[in-house]
Amino acid sequence: MEIQLSRTAGSPSQASSDHLSSNSNQNGNPNSMQSWWEAISKARSRIHALSSILPFFTSLSSLADSDRPARSLLESHEAHMTISSSLSSSSSGSGDDPLCQWLYETFQSSNPELRLVVLSFIPLIAGIYLSRVVSTASDNPTPSLAGFEAVLLALYASETKARGGKPILISIPDLSQPSLYHASRNQSAHRVTVEPQPSIGVLCHPLEPQIDVKSTKRACIVAIALDCYFKQISQMPSCSKLDLCQFAAGWAGQNCPCKSELDDIAEGGCYGNENFARVRVADEDEEEENDLIRDSVEGMNRLGIGEDCNESGFSRGSRVPLPWELLQPVLRILGHCLLAPLNSQDVRDAASLAVRCLYARASHDLVPQAILATRSLIQLDNRARFAAKAAAVANVASNAITPSKAKKPENLLVS
Repeated sequence: MEIQLSRTAGSPSQASSDHLSSNSNQNGNPNSMQSWWEAISKARSRIHALSSILPFFTSLSSLADSDRPARSLLESHEAHMTISSSLSSSSSGSGDDPLCQWLYETFQSSNPELRLVVLSFIPLIAGIYLSRVVSTASDNPTPSLAGFEAVLLALYASETKARGGKPILISIPDLSQPSLYHASRNQSAHRVTVEPQPSIGVLCHPLEPQIDVKSTKRACIVAIALDCYFKQISQMPSCSKLDLCQFAAGWAGQNCPCKSELDDIAEGGCYGNENFARVRVADEDEEEENDLIRDSVEGMNRLGIGEDCNESGFSRGSRVPLPWELLQPVLRILGHCLLAPLNSQDVRDAASLAVRCLYARASHDLVPQAILATRSLIQLDNRARFAAKAAAVANVASNAITPSKAKKPENLLVS
């Protein structure tokens, strides 16, 4: 089933936008003010269309009246939770789902901020879609997912057009030749130097146009959609990154003890260990300083990773097939969630848990590329947490040992 495109006409915003467009065409020299107003008008019209789909969400009108309505919609936590709740309902994702149609039409817009709004829901759409595809029990048949597929295909078609039928190539240097930093200084002037011939590797083959989602192309289409998400991940809200981390842990479906084996051997098992941060102060009798250190140690211990992803509520979705082409963009996104400095602690914790679940899954499936990639991310995460704990312990110790200034005696005036 295909989504039918529709346009809303007759709204004041659309009329003013058309008027400005006609004026700019007549003049032949559109200025920045006209382009700015056209973008505002399109964003407001799309938000008004969304309000007709979600009439119970009354805050949409205030988002539409802002100076940057598309950006306000993207950064609104309430809007993200409301749309996520609608997409997560059991009846969502069908070909006649109005919310999927809104996402499809919004992505066709030329407004880059409106396209960012659609991209922010790609982790949720991909997670729900893949989880429902694998639930093929006879007593619970899989419902129609044409709405989700239309949104994913829109991103796939956009990336196919952008690449122009060409593969993504990488240049691999010739390791048999000495590098610039290892060439000998005593080479004779008449010696003929052979220019290194770098080899070309294919990172991604040319994309073939797809009109529907076949089972053999499903992983590739979802991977391209996630790759489009990764290209704009610096502008994605934290709640969107959390969706991806939680679904990645659910996709792995592996919660065995081997997911934490790298934590046990790293630095003698100090990562996540409650006995890691023990600070001894010079004066053992000062109870206030001991209480301060104890509270700080408890706060640092919360930097550790939870033991059970299912009990912690970090896992969503079902166990799904994870070919390498799908796992690559997922690991890129998780790497950003782990190491980007501006991410919140919740995002880091969810990404840490997801990477460990994927490492356990790769270890059981015996996928060398996935084992190497997830192991590297876990080691980087361990080092970052160890450095954060060491810095916090040093800060607490210096504050505890540093003597406090004596208070000046109070002078009481006696009349």
